[in-house]
Amino acid sequence: MTPGYDVVGIGNAIVDVISHGDDSFLDNMGITKGIMQLIERDRAELLYGAMRDRVQTPGGSVANTIAGLGTLGLKTAFLGKVKDDALGRFYADGMVQDGTDFPNAPVPGDIPPTSRSMIFVSPDGERSMNTYLGAGADFDEDDVPEDVAQRGRYLFLEGYLYDKPEGKAAFTAAAAFCRAGGGQTGITLSDPFCVDRHRADFLKLIEGEMDFTLGNEEEWLSLFETADLDAALTRAAGMCDTVVCTRSGDPVVLMQGGKRVEVPVTPITPVDATGAGDQFAAGFLYGLATGQELGTAGRMGVAAAAEVIRHVGPRPKRSLREIFLEQGLI
Repeated sequence: MTPGYDVVGIGNAIVDVISHGDDSFLDNMGITKGIMQLIERDRAELLYGAMRDRVQTPGGSVANTIAGLGTLGLKTAFLGKVKDDALGRFYADGMVQDGTDFPNAPVPGDIPPTSRSMIFVSPDGERSMNTYLGAGADFDEDDVPEDVAQRGRYLFLEGYLYDKPEGKAAFTAAAAFCRAGGGQTGITLSDPFCVDRHRADFLKLIEGEMDFTLGNEEEWLSLFETADLDAALTRAAGMCDTVVCTRSGDPVVLMQGGKRVEVPVTPITPVDATGAGDQFAAGFLYGLATGQELGTAGRMGVAAAAEVIRHVGPRPKRSLREIFLEQGLI
């Protein structure tokens, strides 16, 4: 049998296009600061044309996590859909160059263009994302290679994929294949608005099918419709074996099998907060996949997030392995 994967990710294959934009620029363009908004193709073309200093990189939340894990030497694959156009080929090549298998070849023919997210970074490091879902959102269960999903020790799912029924079906199929192969499945809640859109589905999924769930404070509060974080996390821990909550500059809360750990965070003024949660997930999953204690896995997540917010772009510029060595984590 072909060797397996340590972690397989599934999510929207999106090219991140990053530029700078101050508050007046955001107001003029009708962009809501600090959140992810879904946009149509014509709006995507308008915003793309308005970007002054573009940096393009293969992105998508879980794809960024998987790329971070690749730099740590784990065997990884990412499942997602791109069109056979310039951005799609750029995406597929970029994933492979970063050390991650991309089993879904770019698709020729009459499908929407490759997905892209126009990200405007404010002077305070806050990011405002404007996402055209494109080809990536048509990823469905027929696009999930059973042999890849089944050979994953861990499968990491992106909450954003729930925005279309096709994504939901792909999600369910991949999770079933992974569990059939003896793997563990987990999800990132992705965004408080995403949680609002899919609350009932997410609650059912977390309780019935997930071994681990990652989210930030806003996402957990939204999921349980409460202002009491402890109450929300206690409920979550009753539904799912491993629960993680990131809280910007406040300590990260990790809960597993009745145990609760808090990992402190050293506040850093971000150059660009894009990818902080994605790289936290990479560090944490590396800890999980290599059998570390819960607190160590949390510290790995914090170290990875701290690296990525020091520069523009959602993926590590320094090897995370090097950072973990410096901090005595490995």
